[in-house]
Amino acid sequence: MNKTERIADETAAVMHQIGVSARAAARKLAVASIATKNAALTAAAAALRKNAAAIIAANAKDLAAARTSGRPASFIDRLMLNEARVAAIAQSLDEIAALPDPVGRELAHWTRPNGLDITRLAVPLGVIGIIYESRPNVTADAGALALKAGNAAILRGGSESHHSSKAILDCLTVGLKAAGLPEAAIQLVPVTNRAAVGQMLAGLQNNIDVIVPRGGKSLVERVQIEARVPVFAHLEGICHTYVDRAASLDMAKSIVLNAKLRRTGVCGSTECLLVDKAAPEGVLAALVKALLDDGCEVRGDAAAMACDARVVPAKDEDYGHEFLDAIIAVKVVDGVDEAIAHIARYGSQHTDSIVTNDAVTAAKFLAEVDSAIVLHNASTQFADGGEFGMGAEIGIATGKMHARGPVGVEQLTTFKYVVRGSGQVRPT
Repeated sequence: MNKTERIADETAAVMHQIGVSARAAARKLAVASIATKNAALTAAAAALRKNAAAIIAANAKDLAAARTSGRPASFIDRLMLNEARVAAIAQSLDEIAALPDPVGRELAHWTRPNGLDITRLAVPLGVIGIIYESRPNVTADAGALALKAGNAAILRGGSESHHSSKAILDCLTVGLKAAGLPEAAIQLVPVTNRAAVGQMLAGLQNNIDVIVPRGGKSLVERVQIEARVPVFAHLEGICHTYVDRAASLDMAKSIVLNAKLRRTGVCGSTECLLVDKAAPEGVLAALVKALLDDGCEVRGDAAAMACDARVVPAKDEDYGHEFLDAIIAVKVVDGVDEAIAHIARYGSQHTDSIVTNDAVTAAKFLAEVDSAIVLHNASTQFADGGEFGMGAEIGIATGKMHARGPVGVEQLTTFKYVVRGSGQVRPT
């Protein structure tokens, strides 16, 4: 047996054990009380706060390696943890604990003419595999959301964030132990080779019920192609902001700058600005100048280029591209219909926003743009489960089956039918 074969065999053995222990843990979590689950989350949040310095020290190792390998600034920003970000992670766990129990919700209830009493109840999905890249906060968010919804979680973070994710997992484990729940309820894959991902995509011998990928286009494409279990797709965040002729310039400027530059490396960052050609004179120029003055590279069409010599000519591939950096594509369109058509052609059905004071135009945009999240007079950076009151999210699902938009605790449940009778049999 050569080295490659030996590593593959060892990885398969490790992953099989992870899957088996996760399935066993999921059975216990499915019947855990809301008080027990919340106790685990609260204890984990306290451990995160107590061990913030150790988490930041672990993160420093990941940051040093990322900088040495020449990772871009946007990647470093997604990877970085500091006191404020660790505190925000802990806060999100407390917010998840404060949510109602998503398990056991009565979704529907009716009685048939033959007397059968039928209830549709929310139940856990089972075991969720989460594959993600450089965001260590996903370790806490995914683990906590899965736990709240009564699911076991198998987390496979990127090698770039392995030290950070391990330090965060240690705090989650403290919470599980404090609440008397199995440690296997939240597991971090200990190996970073690609074979582990392949094992998860194959379902770990029927021990994974759903896969959630969170990362770049190449990761998501691999998951969608190779997965043998259902996938909550999280595609690129090719988000648009359309500034209509009836928009307030001050509002538009504030929203556009926030939507693009608040954090350029998040999936809710606007990658393309569309401006109505019928907007009052000076609106386009003011928006372009504001972006440039704030350090954003603007790649624009002829109209945008005419506004400022600093604008770079846009290529067709700039429209429909996820920059994840301080770069934006700008295009002038002929009203809301052309804006909707542009988004349909180049967007990723993630998040798109309209800025306008015309209620009719806004209603048309919100109805006809086929994205998971559509906004009116608000920044695309609100595409976040925490901002939706979900405590956190595993990702933004851009597919249309089961979950769409922020994937929170409710989206991590399915349902079953409970039928109660009094001796009924079906007629022959």
